[in-house]
Amino acid sequence: MLPNSNKKTVLDPFGASEVADYERLYKEFGIDPFEPLLSKVPNPSFYMRRGIIFGHRDFNRILNAIHKHEEFAVLSGIKPTGEFHLGTLMTAKEIIYFQQQGAQTFYCIADIEAYEDNNVSFEKSERIAVDNVADLLALGLDPKRTYIYRQSEEIRVKDLAIIFGRPVTLATMKAIYGERHIGLYLSALIQAGDILLPQLEDFGGPKPTIIPVGVDQDPHIRFTRDLAQKFHRKYKFILPSSTYHKLMKGLDGSPKMSKRQMNYFTLHDSPETIAKRISNSFTGGRATVKEQQELGGIPEICPVYEICLFHFIKDNDKITRIYHDCKTGRLLCGEHKKQTIERVLEFVKEHRRKKKKFMDKAQEILQLKYEREKTKK
Repeated sequence: MLPNSNKKTVLDPFGASEVADYERLYKEFGIDPFEPLLSKVPNPSFYMRRGIIFGHRDFNRILNAIHKHEEFAVLSGIKPTGEFHLGTLMTAKEIIYFQQQGAQTFYCIADIEAYEDNNVSFEKSERIAVDNVADLLALGLDPKRTYIYRQSEEIRVKDLAIIFGRPVTLATMKAIYGERHIGLYLSALIQAGDILLPQLEDFGGPKPTIIPVGVDQDPHIRFTRDLAQKFHRKYKFILPSSTYHKLMKGLDGSPKMSKRQMNYFTLHDSPETIAKRISNSFTGGRATVKEQQELGGIPEICPVYEICLFHFIKDNDKITRIYHDCKTGRLLCGEHKKQTIERVLEFVKEHRRKKKKFMDKAQEILQLKYEREKTKK
């Protein structure tokens, strides 16, 4: 069946998020549609052009900086609980895009959140972080223009979290995040410190800062913007801007890829595992071939079609043709899965070839970072 617009929208950065109708987010959460700004973006990204980035907060501020060649920053990151999957791949490409537009770049290894939310030890997340950074470098991130750090090692972020905690009540945290253990509330304060880190004097002072995230992370953005207002007199913070991309479905058809449910594949999985998971994935197909040919498929609910739409088919005419062929029953699910497996495995093979060359560099970046911080202390 088609998505039900009567379903409740849930944006939970620590749990199960679900968005049945992205249009409703504009009214319910005050997110602005991105499409009206598209013509003003000098070099729109693939995700912007295809409507995968659908919303924003204060993106005009970033546009002005780009047009006027003024300083601005981009910050995002990863929770180091495992290898890159298609969701983290999307955020990584967005960071690289803004770096290429001239942004001062910050990449956070959210190891405190990984510990508080997923019980991943700091020792384990350190090993995972090296692998994640190598993925980033293989995708094209310029390490010479990027500040890469672990939350647990960045004293300025932790200092900001302590300062931000003073005016925040338990009622406020419950209203934003629901009832959670104190560690998750702490990690939310830490993330606010991450988001506002680029605006500290150590990094050149207040500046427009863009945070590209999945829409499930919007509670962190709203919380941080509120804190930026509260502490404007002290730090002269500019409210952080954000872009929001749509959430990718799990291969089981659930509303979101989830590390808890393991309903996805990673870029580290074997070709056999990737092929098996795509082959066994949920689709928008009918019960029989005959029904599929007579009634057509439903690509709107198909994660296989979505994989192609979000990542692996750049040609608009080609993705439109696939959509039409599915809707009319000309393209059967088995054939489409086979084509998608070939595209994914070709990308993964090339990515791994590049990544292998960057493993030593990733290790060096993190170790050098730690040595610099020890020297300062």
